Amino acid sequence: MFVLVVNCGSSSIKFQLWDAGTQVVASRGIVARIGEDGSYVEVHAANGTTARHELPIASHAEGFEAMLNGLLDRDSGGPLPAIAEVSAVGHRAVHGGDSFVESVLVTDEVIAKLEEYVPLAPLHNPASLMGIREARRLLPGVPQVAVFDTAFHQTMPPRAFTYALPGRYRSDHHVRRYGFHGTSYRYVCGRTAAILARPLADLRVIACHLGNGCSMVAVDRGRAIDTTMGLTPTEGLVMGTRSGDLDPGAVLFLLRLALSATDVEHLLNHESGLLGISGVSNDMRVITQRAAEGDERCELALDIFTYRAKKYVGAYAAAMGGVDALVFTGGIGENSPVVRRLTCRGLAFLGIEVDDRANDAALGVEADVSVPGSPVRVLVIPTDEERVIALDTIALAAGASTASGLRR
Repeated sequence: MFVLVVNCGSSSIKFQLWDAGTQVVASRGIVARIGEDGSYVEVHAANGTTARHELPIASHAEGFEAMLNGLLDRDSGGPLPAIAEVSAVGHRAVHGGDSFVESVLVTDEVIAKLEEYVPLAPLHNPASLMGIREARRLLPGVPQVAVFDTAFHQTMPPRAFTYALPGRYRSDHHVRRYGFHGTSYRYVCGRTAAILARPLADLRVIACHLGNGCSMVAVDRGRAIDTTMGLTPTEGLVMGTRSGDLDPGAVLFLLRLALSATDVEHLLNHESGLLGISGVSNDMRVITQRAAEGDERCELALDIFTYRAKKYVGAYAAAMGGVDALVFTGGIGENSPVVRRLTCRGLAFLGIEVDDRANDAALGVEADVSVPGSPVRVLVIPTDEERVIALDTIALAAGASTASGLRR
């Protein structure tokens, strides 16, 4: 039997097919450019073969059908013998508000809650809901599981998640810090404990998920106590196209320049960050290369990016009374020795020192890049959110967890 892991975006569906018995990936792929010209489905089988089918895909409904057809296409190496072999579907759900403390079996009540939180994640929750509905339609009776990026952070204390606003906005409109990338953090924190051969309950971990979206989390003895992203994924670190931390007065100033709320939202989420500072790209590889060639705007973008991360390392070390491991993950965290080196530079007073040779060699692989003997281990851990989703789905679909995961 197989478990299908689905991550729906606004114009794409990323997927993996897991063998539930061996817990290995049988195939992975993407349905891309949904509703656009040049749409296609691509399936990568475990044996190394790739099948790509270009066809018009006007909606997520058609996208789900194209995905299943691609997995069933034996002539092109599709690994799925029959649709009935799909025993469960796991969905990445970005925003569960303050209702979900862990992964859950999808019910009508869960769907209603996801709809309730659409205003908090207008770019993400509608896509998740489309994926859930299409999976229920095409695979009736098959258990569906939702795995929430926000759930990991529900252990934060009120002092960390509460904004200094009147209580009516917190109670009536759910305005608070939620945090994201929680599924990634679950995986890398588990791997950190395994690498260090110590229980997570004994460790103080600062984890940095650095990609086009960026965040950090302080995990104090197994519990998330603070994180950089807030009500939305816009707060915190400088990101690919998101501004990160910004004076609220700056938003008011922009509104007084006759920009609409929609204009400002687009500016902060799609035109800012590395792209806005550099003026050329949101891709850290491009920025690093151009900075090395003397492009002053790219030098500034790199400097701001790593300085902001360094400040949060210091803040979270203070919040936990020290740190045992600093972990880098995500596309940038896993693949940019420059970003890791600059972020850690000057932190020897905390026990954080990077070995340049080990750091330069760590490109997309699991590695300890700290100076031998330094008290804080600096780790590079490629994340695997899909594994977390698959294992949660297998457990819940099998009835291994009786908890609802829904805070009442």
